[in-house]
Amino acid sequence: MGLLGAPGAGLAIFLENVFPPIPSEIILPLAGLAAYEGKFTIVEAILWTTLGSLLGAYLLYGLGRWLGHDRTVALARKLPFIDEDDVTKTVAWFNRHGNKAVFFGRMLPIFRSLISIPAGIERMPAVRFGLLTLAGSLIWNTLFVGAGFLLGPAWEQILIVADALKYLVYAGLVVFVAWFVWTRVKKARAKRAGGTA
Repeated sequence: MGLLGAPGAGLAIFLENVFPPIPSEIILPLAGLAAYEGKFTIVEAILWTTLGSLLGAYLLYGLGRWLGHDRTVALARKLPFIDEDDVTKTVAWFNRHGNKAVFFGRMLPIFRSLISIPAGIERMPAVRFGLLTLAGSLIWNTLFVGAGFLLGPAWEQILIVADALKYLVYAGLVVFVAWFVWTRVKKARAKRAGGTA
């Protein structure tokens, strides 16, 4: 941001979308702080970070489209604990809730990036995907850039809230993975017991 100004904030958010471990919860408030310090305007910060979000999302969406449904199903068959029925249910869920998943997914750590891939795999229309991504990203970016701008030098206070949200998402993922593995092991044992009988 120091070298490139507001486009640098957009580039940082583009990279965050492509590499989820880079946290937007730090980049966005820093962009707000830079706007507070007069390096660029808050409007420029929001516009460039939202453009970065959109371009990063389209890159992963393109990866999903290239991968495609059939190739994803073939890959799923080779993974432990996953069968074709899981993929079918996931696709059905995405087809029912894809719009909400893309829109609200833009406001959740980790899912911000990952939701673009199933949207591409299931060939969500590119314009609709872009509009939903734009809307969700604009809300998320405005909140965090605005908070960084309002707090100024005390921008690190935002990290308390951001960390709480991040750990809540992580806890939910851990619970889901544990439940998923437990149901698969239970199903495999029941199958083996039935086969033995």
